[in-house]
Parts: sequence; structure tokens; C-alpha cells
Amino acid sequence: MNNALTIDTGWISLIKHGEQLCGDRVVFSGTDSDRICVLADGLGSGVKANILATLTAQILATMSAGGMSVEDCVNTVVRSLPESTTRKIAYSTFTIIRIRDRKYVELTRFDNPHTIVLRNGRNYNFEYNTRIIEDKRIYESRFECRENDVFAVMSDGVIHAGLGGAYPFGWGHENALRFLEEHYDPDATAKRLACTLAEECLNLYSGSPGDDTTVAVMRLRRPHTVNVMIGPPSSATLDEAMCELFFAQPGTHIVCGGTTNRIAARHLGKPLSASLDYCDSDLPPLYCLEGVDIAAEGALTISRVLEYAGEYLDGTQLHSTWEGRKDGAAQISRQLFERATEVNFFVGCAMNPAHQNPKLSLAFGAKFQLIDSLSKRLEEMGKQVQVRFF
Repeated sequence: MNNALTIDTGWISLIKHGEQLCGDRVVFSGTDSDRICVLADGLGSGVKANILATLTAQILATMSAGGMSVEDCVNTVVRSLPESTTRKIAYSTFTIIRIRDRKYVELTRFDNPHTIVLRNGRNYNFEYNTRIIEDKRIYESRFECRENDVFAVMSDGVIHAGLGGAYPFGWGHENALRFLEEHYDPDATAKRLACTLAEECLNLYSGSPGDDTTVAVMRLRRPHTVNVMIGPPSSATLDEAMCELFFAQPGTHIVCGGTTNRIAARHLGKPLSASLDYCDSDLPPLYCLEGVDIAAEGALTISRVLEYAGEYLDGTQLHSTWEGRKDGAAQISRQLFERATEVNFFVGCAMNPAHQNPKLSLAFGAKFQLIDSLSKRLEEMGKQVQVRFF
């Protein structure tokens, strides 16, 4: 059954009040069946902490993906980090989560808060071993994982939230665990779960985080495919072939572009109508086409989706500007970023005369650049992306 599962990932960071850079760093690496997450928390805050955390996370992610042992990873980190001239210490705390074959999870932790594991929405107590590597106490655990398991790793900004205020000694691990249990949603993405916990921390900090606060989440879920068809084929003789392959795919179907929607309507034998509801004055309205989940305009809509993708990957925004909006770009973003685990693009190669209008700042090839950039963004989110040209 695990072969039918996919690994969903997401993270969010709150920067310490008064700082420009976050002293925490999250890196995801590996493949869909062998996924690695590293959360590193650099000593102190600001620029130096950011450098320490970035070095640690990148080293651990790269070496772990390369099959290096925990000993080698820790040794390399200890020897690579610059030493503080004032404290005479140089380290970054870290947590490594690795899900192998969608079947086993391996946890390695040094000085970060205890990892929270939810199974069916409730705390799952797992055993761990300790050992000393380079004078550092390392906690390790390995156990079998299941569908809908949630793994939440965090920096100490989470357990320190509310320190001196609502919680004189800080929020603590147990309160964070109870909060996640109470707010568990089986349909929520890893990113949404991370944001839910981070938002409560922000509230406890009264809107001004007293420490860098980061939450990274991995969860096992059923895959979902989103298919996007944009642009007519290079030849009208390919219209049917593109549509047949597009509609034969399982999952959500999104069609972008006026001409492309007319081709889809002709293939489906259904009427195409334009909505008069302008949800966003800067974007064309949606179409209505039975058999298509979202029928939208093309390049302008996808350009906005690309902007939203950058915002989604930024990792510092608790709420995206597209949340709750009904325009085509917002609806497509929700499908691609939150619901999709696999994305198929069906890209027509015909030249669109409208794109030659200088006022639109588009030229031939812009469509391909948009799809290429969006594909890379989606892959950064951990999606499996395939692009077909017609």
C-alpha cells in the first residue's frame, strides 16, 4: 500500500523581531520515495546564525542524500562551521528526517526540540537511542510509518513562545503537541499544518517573535494528479490527440487560454461560456465548461500563478495573498500548490498573435518560459512534474 503514497512537505519561518535574516534553515532533498528534511538552528540570531544554519542544513542534506553515515555527517558539520570569537563555540542544532521507500522513517536530532509524530491525529510515542559523536549527544530513531502520519520538526522558537507572558517558562513541547492534536486536519497539507503551528507561536509572541521560529512538516498522503493544458498545438491536426491524452489522465483538469478552451469544448461536445464575474480587475474572468475543473485565460493567469509560487516558497508568509480568492490564478494555485502531488503540463506550440502585442510585454516563447519557470517552482515544492509539447 505504501507504494501508492507520496510524501508531502512544507515549512514556515518567523524571523526574530528586529532581524532581517532568519537564523533557522530548512532544506528538503531526495526523491519522492526517499525524502530528506533537515532543519538547522544556528547559534544566536541574525546574519551569523543564518550562515551557520545554512551551512549545516546544506551539508547534512547533501551528505545524507549521498548515503553518508551519521558519524560522517556530524564530523563534517563540526569541522566546517566557523567558531564564534566571543563564545569560542561553533555549532548549529539540527534535526534530520528521512522517509525511506515511503515505509520507514529515520530521525536524527541534536539539541533541537523533540520531533512530534501524529498518527491518525494523535501523538505517536516512538523509542529512540542516544549516542555521543564529537562530544555531542545525538538522538536517533527508526520505525515504520503509515498513511497520514505527520512528522513535525521545529526550532526552539516554538517551545519558547509566550516566554515571560502567557507562559512564564515558554509554551513547551507538550503544549505544542496538544495544539497540533486539537487542530489536526486529515485534509490539510504539510505546509498548512506548519503554518497553523507557527501562527499560534506568533500569537504567543504578541506578533513580535522573541526568537527565530521554524516549523517543517512531512506527511504521507495519497497522491493527486493535476493536469494543465495551455495553448493550441502547432497544428490543428494535433487538437484531438492532445485533448484525448489530456482528458485520459486521472485527477483535476485545468485548461488555460481562450483558443485552448474552445478546442477542449469542441472535443467534449459541450458549450463554452465566459463568466461575467471579474474577481480580479487585473485578470481575465473564468470560463464555464462542463468536464473541465478550471477553465481560465492563459499567459496572464499563469504569470500570476508563477508570482504566487514564489510567495509560497518564500517560507516566511503565514497567509498567501491568493487564499480565499476566487479568480483563476488563485484557484489554479490552490490546486497546484496544496492539492497536487503530480503535475502534468500539456503545452501547445502554436504562436499566439495576441502575444506579439507590445502592450502585453509578451513575445513568442514567453509561454514556454512561464511553464519552465513554474515547473521548476513546483519541483522545489516536491511535486513530480512532466511537460508534454504538441
